[in-house]
Amino acid sequence: MNIRVINSVLLVLVLAFSASLKAEWYSESAGIMGTNIYVEVWAETPVQGELALRSVMAEMERINQLMSPYIDTSELSLINAKAGQQPVVISDEMFELLDKSVNISALTKGAFDITFASVGYLYNYKQNQRPDEATIASLLAAVNYKHIDLNKHNKTVAFTHEKVKIDLGGIAKGHAVDNSISLLERMGIMHGLVTAGGDTRLIGDRRGKPWIVGIRDPRDEEKQAVVMPLQDSAMSTSGDYERYFEEDGKRYHHILSPKTGKSTYDVQSVSIIGPSSTYNDALSTAVFVMGLRDGLGMINRIDGYDAVVMDYQRKMHYSNGLQQ
Repeated sequence: MNIRVINSVLLVLVLAFSASLKAEWYSESAGIMGTNIYVEVWAETPVQGELALRSVMAEMERINQLMSPYIDTSELSLINAKAGQQPVVISDEMFELLDKSVNISALTKGAFDITFASVGYLYNYKQNQRPDEATIASLLAAVNYKHIDLNKHNKTVAFTHEKVKIDLGGIAKGHAVDNSISLLERMGIMHGLVTAGGDTRLIGDRRGKPWIVGIRDPRDEEKQAVVMPLQDSAMSTSGDYERYFEEDGKRYHHILSPKTGKSTYDVQSVSIIGPSSTYNDALSTAVFVMGLRDGLGMINRIDGYDAVVMDYQRKMHYSNGLQQ
């Protein structure tokens, strides 16, 4: 072997060794979509790591601009402003998410219903404000997912009741997490985590060991009620501690029953484990609204999905798949 070949081999070894030294965990957090976004990835180079983090944060902000009810120029706000009077042409992404929302509403017999916002927009948890009984009663007829008329040919949405409003807070963050995971996978990331509030999805394991995902205690943010070892999966949690205020000893929280327009009190938190953050997000809301018996019963009939529920007496319950 001549000296030129030896030098070439050495150069390859040095470059390989240098690259291995730069492979490490990269992470970042930011406040987007009204919640904390956290990303953690194992990347082979700093360039790959930083690009992965920036891409996820950009995707989260893109979806925030598209689906936030608090941004007047968002597509969601434009739908709420016009769809009660005429069909509105919407993006493919919005159409697909609204279609999923309606299908999940049918699956859950209306427990998940994005038209809850027809009443829900009158609650202000930061300012301890809620609508009175008469106002709720006057708007309940607008809370029905069947008022959402989607035209697949024209890609339009219309509301068949003029007072309908929709809110994607129970599904948009899950959608954003799924999109972000797809971005990371296309970049070649093989180990990673994306969290948006209560919605978490994982790529692979944590390099030889499972990811440990916690379910917080609904009454103590410093404690975990349960920790779950997971890999290549996702988990979403809905709880009565996320947005709420208390009045005369009663907790008014943001998970409203579409039947009553009021907070529900059968459980304190619901976590759904399954392959899709979009569906986990919506199903966790649905089970919370349905209550312990009906909610767990539904999850036990859906292949690939499990649930962890803390009831209002703070007792833990698990779906059949987690008891085997």
